[in-house]
Amino acid sequence: MAKRSVQKLTGNARRAMRTRFQIKRQAGHIDRTRPRLSVFRSNKHIYAQVIDDVAGRTLAAASSLEADVIGAGKGNATCETAAVVGKLVAERALEAGVEKVVFDRGAFRYHGQVSALASEARESGLNF
Repeated sequence: MAKRSVQKLTGNARRAMRTRFQIKRQAGHIDRTRPRLSVFRSNKHIYAQVIDDVAGRTLAAASSLEADVIGAGKGNATCETAAVVGKLVAERALEAGVEKVVFDRGAFRYHGQVSALASEARESGLNF
């Protein structure tokens, strides 16, 4: 019998997969058609996307690289910048007709920038 090769995942990838598994399991109980608000944070920037997993499309996106966010924030990797990105992605999602989403924090803790982005998106009208 031949040995199967097992792909080794980094700790970051394992945490992201575990989070997404929980989200998909909960989304099945709530509503399978609910899009996912995915957050990615690097050392310098923060990115947010509203993704429709059924169709495989990105419905709305915002990041700290955009000119609107750079002018409004106080640097790249701050909670204030994350809040501006959260407000911007919520406005774009509402324009696309999305009101309810499932929050996907990926491998990142719900703390600091991720929390600021989520709370600002909630205040701007997204429901999750």
